[in-house]
Amino acid sequence: MISNILFDMILYSTPIILCVIGGNFAYKANVLNIALEGMMLSGAFVSMFIVYFTGNIPLAVAGALVSGLLLGLLFSFLGITCKGNVIVIGLGINMMVSGIAAFVLRLMNSSNIYVKTINVSIFKVNIPLIENIPFIGKIISGHTVITYLSFFLIFVVWLLMYRTKLGIYVRTVGEDEDAAKSVGINTDFYKYMAVLIGALFSALAGVNLAMENLMLFTNNMTAGRGFIAIAAIYCGQGRPVTSSLFAIIFGLAWALSVDLSTYAGSASGLFNVVPYVLMTVVLAVVSIYRYKNNKMRGYKFE
Repeated sequence: MISNILFDMILYSTPIILCVIGGNFAYKANVLNIALEGMMLSGAFVSMFIVYFTGNIPLAVAGALVSGLLLGLLFSFLGITCKGNVIVIGLGINMMVSGIAAFVLRLMNSSNIYVKTINVSIFKVNIPLIENIPFIGKIISGHTVITYLSFFLIFVVWLLMYRTKLGIYVRTVGEDEDAAKSVGINTDFYKYMAVLIGALFSALAGVNLAMENLMLFTNNMTAGRGFIAIAAIYCGQGRPVTSSLFAIIFGLAWALSVDLSTYAGSASGLFNVVPYVLMTVVLAVVSIYRYKNNKMRGYKFE
């Protein structure tokens, strides 16, 4: 049972990690990307829609990534160029994607998109030698390509954030936009880049969630993972490694809610709230810890 929970922890952490490491850039650029949820749902929907009609997996992945980038451009244009309220825009994109998916499913006269001809086992990777190690092999081996890629990308994103010109400029824009403009940095360009990176990774998270693990799409199947990713980014203060650790904690909560519900009988539905309760508790604890030493200065008006 423990090995199953830890295996599922990695499984459920993957889409959250991808949203986190992508969303970190927007966070560092001082752009709150609420649309991570919609971008992930778009990746899930478009990938399954394309693979359903064509059976072409590479084309489905490419289509999902393009859909994420288009939503990223829409969010950036309205929020950065037009100076709109990014929270309202993000929520609008989330609802728009869900509405489009619902409309297309209605046209297809179906409640979901399911491909029977492709077995998800083709995406699984059994690592030689490691798969034969007792206990550890059952946890680490047997995941999908995107799952292993997501953990590798944590290191890649850390390098991009702290060891490249792109990362340095993104952080500079987020910390003091006026100072960045004064030295000739095109702040809107780097904000666009930050949002688009997050959109790309979020769409990839959708591919992992729908196509790689289930070969099934149902509307709103992301179930708040994008918002959980935002919570992990906030808790980790936009640092790729720290934020990813919080994503793994939320993934563990998801694994516990799924695996323990099988033993709960009629009360199994109660375990579905575990990830959201944990998210609320972690956010509260982190906020209290972060601001516990802050003291108000000046006169307090009664």
